[in-house]
Amino acid sequence: MGGRDLTDPPPDRLPPASPHPADGLPDREALRRFITESAGRVGKREISRAFGLGPQHKAALRALLRDLALEGTLVPAGAKRFRASSALPEATVVQVTGTDPDGDPVARPVAWDGDGPAPVVFMHPEQKGRPALAPGERVVARLKRLGPGRYEGRTLRRLTDAPGRIVGLFRPAPTTDDAPPRLRAEAGRVTPADKRSKAEWIVPAGETLGAEADEIVVAEPLPQAGPGLKSARIVERLGRMGDPRSVSLLAIHTHGIPHTFPAEALAEAERARGVSATGREDLRAVPLITIDGADARDFDDAVYAEPDGDGFRLIVAIADVAHYVRPGSALDREAQRRGNSVYFPDRVVPMLPEALSNGWCSLRPGEERGCLFAEIHIDAAGAKTRHRFGRGLMRSAARLTYEQAQAAGEGAADEGTADENQPETGLPDGLIATLFAAWRALSTARARRGTLDLDLPERVVRFDPQGQIASIDPRPRYDSHRLIEEFMVLANVAAAEELDRRRRPCLYRIHAPPSPERAEAMRDSLSTLGYDLPPVGAMRARDLDAVLDRASGTDAAGLVNETILRAQSQAEYSPDNIGHFGLALPAYAHFTSPIRRYADLMVHRALVGMGATPPDGLPAADAARLDEIGAQVSATERRAALAERETTERYVAAWLGGQVGCECDGHVSGITRFGLFVTLTQTGATGLVPLSTLSDDVWMYDESTQTLRARPQHGQQGSQKGGMRFQLAQKVTVRLVEATPVTGGLLFALAGPQAPPARPPGARGSRHPRGARPR
Repeated sequence: MGGRDLTDPPPDRLPPASPHPADGLPDREALRRFITESAGRVGKREISRAFGLGPQHKAALRALLRDLALEGTLVPAGAKRFRASSALPEATVVQVTGTDPDGDPVARPVAWDGDGPAPVVFMHPEQKGRPALAPGERVVARLKRLGPGRYEGRTLRRLTDAPGRIVGLFRPAPTTDDAPPRLRAEAGRVTPADKRSKAEWIVPAGETLGAEADEIVVAEPLPQAGPGLKSARIVERLGRMGDPRSVSLLAIHTHGIPHTFPAEALAEAERARGVSATGREDLRAVPLITIDGADARDFDDAVYAEPDGDGFRLIVAIADVAHYVRPGSALDREAQRRGNSVYFPDRVVPMLPEALSNGWCSLRPGEERGCLFAEIHIDAAGAKTRHRFGRGLMRSAARLTYEQAQAAGEGAADEGTADENQPETGLPDGLIATLFAAWRALSTARARRGTLDLDLPERVVRFDPQGQIASIDPRPRYDSHRLIEEFMVLANVAAAEELDRRRRPCLYRIHAPPSPERAEAMRDSLSTLGYDLPPVGAMRARDLDAVLDRASGTDAAGLVNETILRAQSQAEYSPDNIGHFGLALPAYAHFTSPIRRYADLMVHRALVGMGATPPDGLPAADAARLDEIGAQVSATERRAALAERETTERYVAAWLGGQVGCECDGHVSGITRFGLFVTLTQTGATGLVPLSTLSDDVWMYDESTQTLRARPQHGQQGSQKGGMRFQLAQKVTVRLVEATPVTGGLLFALAGPQAPPARPPGARGSRHPRGARPR
């Protein structure tokens, strides 16, 4: 069975356990128990201190720790440190994530709460006559441990109703009269779009559905016919890879994102009408405005500010989605299934049908709309003094883009008013200036809290009139973006506090601090760049933000942001409040985007009321299963983020595909035993410089300093005097070697002064780092 890392010894050839090597050394169980009960990572120094060991025990302790790591009792956790492993049960539910180079499925446990990446499960091929396992399928598997983080699995029971699907690129097989019968029976192959799938799928003759070369297709596995690559039949054609709109379709089908609405849900949306003023506070005279991107079509939040003594009175009005999407309705069931809207460069897959998302639930200028609003008072320092919530009837006074609001705000700062810069919308004098003044006060409060403010520029894919990619550029970020963000954060805090005060169930937005292992790894990585952090237990969001401030404007800024981001826990939704680490807030809930997030709709319902009265409040049954709903919408959020990121990567690869051979500037953003990851300055795209393309030197990978250094082989001069050396954030120039749009993968080679010399024909050298040479 293929796909296992050959650098690891086979499971049946592990070194035998060492006998008790010296008097005074703890036995295996005592040592395992000590490491399990210790907080964080443990090294030889802590073990020696705990058990009173001296220098004479050093070699024996090292051998014992090595044996325990090889058998999987301990897991390496950084330089010369360990933690107790979390072994999986003998039978567990796993989900197939891809295939190894031989076509055998590779899986991950569905329930994994351990630190670090989930273990890898190498699945045995299915029994003859059964379809092969495909990405996305879930099975109950019997597991056998192969080593740390590695298992062998055999299917006990399939859990998915429908067979798994493969989404990828179809290429017909070459047809020749003298081809052997086996090849004549092969109509073509599907290259999976998922990078985790390392093998192609064979499409037998008669199973192509008429697919042509370079079409994106959906295929289903066929019953297995023995070892080797697996077979599949094409069941759907999505379009040619060169068609930009097919890129987002590829992500939609790869991740199983629902993109068509049931007829019943569409009918409910079409029956929607405007709300009555009865029982609502009349806000139509308040000049609330929306500020969104130029290409936005749904406007679900509006803002207003006016002076209030030394501080400000703010109103944040949100579309009253709960009025239209009633609990238990077809619209509600579909919205919960989708969890959130998904935004691609060329389309949006909305959570609600267009009749609502772009119609009755969109706060269009000059049109009456129902809303839930938060009226919030803040002092001059941005601290909230009081708030109240209500249901209202509003009429948006203007729809501004971020660029328009920014221009108006800059004009207000220069002239004292916004008259000359405001769009011609009839807004009262000074409204934009007041909004920006309130934002500055809120920013002061944010800085006082000490929040984590990552600067991770987004990439914008722009299309020409023919639908082809015109450019890929960083998305500009203005103070007007920050203004809206601060107003929304304030309203979200008020919503969480209001539900706490009323003792109503709340689906909180929670963000745990980084795990000790991730935090320690982040400290190690940042220290190699010259940035120090407090010990793990004392680390706060303000400490990370201080590092970001120091790095701002330097060559390492992007890498520092990425390093801190990778260390963060995943934010999620839960009825159990643990606070929000990144925002440094004790209670936080999403309230401001019920058009595109189901979690916000749940918060709206809780604010409206409980039980059957009112009919659009939070049902007791839903209140009892908030943990289940929170887990489900957290999963759909992660699915959407992954689909959006992969789509952008594929667009970038398609854009760069016509520029193979060009040279680009970038920086080293990752270092591994098998090469360098380089992130390009212009597009933000990341690709690999394989170690095999570097010089014929012995390459030394130092995990503690995150460096890769060349040491010339004995008798050779080497590629460069003293050997080449690479470290994180180092500026490099690379040449694009390959761009694969179907996976979004990029391959680079070094260019410029650091490019290795051409190898003479037949030259061979060790290109494997120490400790990584295959066995």
